[in-house]
Amino acid sequence: MQLINIGFGNIVSAERIISIVSPESAPIKRIIQEAKDSKTAIDATYGRRTRSVLIMDSGHIILSAIQPETIAGRVDNEVQDTEI
Repeated sequence: MQLINIGFGNIVSAERIISIVSPESAPIKRIIQEAKDSKTAIDATYGRRTRSVLIMDSGHIILSAIQPETIAGRVDNEVQDTEI
């Protein structure tokens, strides 16, 4: 199991991530609001601005204050480390 730090000591399983997206577009904002309404949103921003949204295979949405590129780089590094 590969664990990825998504900021402030919060860690998620890399295998469970479907996508990592920016929260700027209207469709993603709707997805976030629907997840909050259905109690499937997990806010890991610690009160900071949401910079990335992780869509999980369980249907949960995780909000992070870390840039999507940074999280994707961490996932990629973990995958490369396990292949060696």
